[in-house]
Formats: sequence, C-alpha cells, structure tokens
Amino acid sequence: MRAMFKKSLIAAAIGLATLSVQAQTQTPAPAAAAQQSSPAKKELVTRILKQQQQAIENMGRTLAEQPAAEIMDNAAAALPARVAKDKQQAVAKQIHDDVQAYLGDAVPLVQSSAVKLAPTTIGPVLEQNFTEDELKQLVGIIESPIYAKFQHLGPDMQKALADRVIAETRNAIEPKVRTLEQTVGKRLGVGTGAATPPAAAAPRTKK
Repeated sequence: MRAMFKKSLIAAAIGLATLSVQAQTQTPAPAAAAQQSSPAKKELVTRILKQQQQAIENMGRTLAEQPAAEIMDNAAAALPARVAKDKQQAVAKQIHDDVQAYLGDAVPLVQSSAVKLAPTTIGPVLEQNFTEDELKQLVGIIESPIYAKFQHLGPDMQKALADRVIAETRNAIEPKVRTLEQTVGKRLGVGTGAATPPAAAAPRTKK
C-alpha cells in the first residue's frame, strides 16, 4: 500500500523546479506598451500554439491529475486507521482502479478544453507582448529541427539530473523523510513504516 501511494519528496521537488524553469524560459517579459494585433500576427500565433500543443495538453493533464493525487494522499493516510489490515491491500487496489477510471475520463476532457481555449487566452498574451517581427523570430526558433531535437531530449536530461541529485542527496534526505514521516504519524496517531527510498520514485523516461 505504501509503495502504491507514497511520493518521493525529492522527485516532487525536482518536478516543481523543472516547471519553474520552464515557466521562466517560456514566458516573455511584458512589453513596455501593448502591441497591436493583426491578421499576420494571429497566423503566427496559431503556428506557435500548434507547435506548443503537447505542452498545453501536458498542462491539462496536470490540472486533471491534481485532485486525484490529493485524494490518493488522503486515502493513504486514512487507510491504516479505517480499514482492517488484512483488507488494506484489496481496498488500495480498488482505490487505485477508481483513480485510473477517473483519469481516463478527466484527462482527455481537460486536455481538449486547454487546446480549445489556448487561442483566446495565450493568443492575446503573445499578440500584445510581441511585435510581428518578434513573432516571426519565435516561430523560426520553435519550428527549428534543432529546437525540436532539444525538446525531445528534455526527459532524458531531466532524468539524468534527477538520478544524480537523488544519488548525491539520498543519505542526507532519507533520514529527514523518515523523521518527517514519524512526526506526521504521531500527530495523526497512526503507525509508520520505513520510508520509500527516493530512487524508487525517480522519473522514468518513456521509450
């Protein structure tokens, strides 16, 4: 049960750091004055959004997964106190299946909404903060095969960094995780087991 629900604090921290870096590098600084829109700029923005569709869909997936993650965390905390020990594994499997069913319905719905709304939300931000010439340059970068190759290598680069960070900080972090787990367990009045090694939850690169 613990392996099914427990998250790695290190992996979570790396994920947040990655999202922060992406937000800083992909969000343009506000222009001194709002730029005027035009048909040419709208066409360029459409090309940009097409290239960024996967990132938009990933954002939609994250939004849909957040409530499920919270429910799973709450269930993991409540299960030992509310379900007999000999039934915990079966109930955990049922909850896991329930969450997967929810994700099967919710993720495509939210992703579709994100893609549909991007032109009327992200689009105006791009049009107002970039000149037509800047948008042309941005399109050139985004549509570049070299940039596509760089993006494709993103998961490999993140995994390489995560693996090294986890290996280097494991001895320092594991005792802290166990201490935190024990402290929270005492506050909740429930027993705790050994913490899941951070490496077990290291990000995996899809083949």
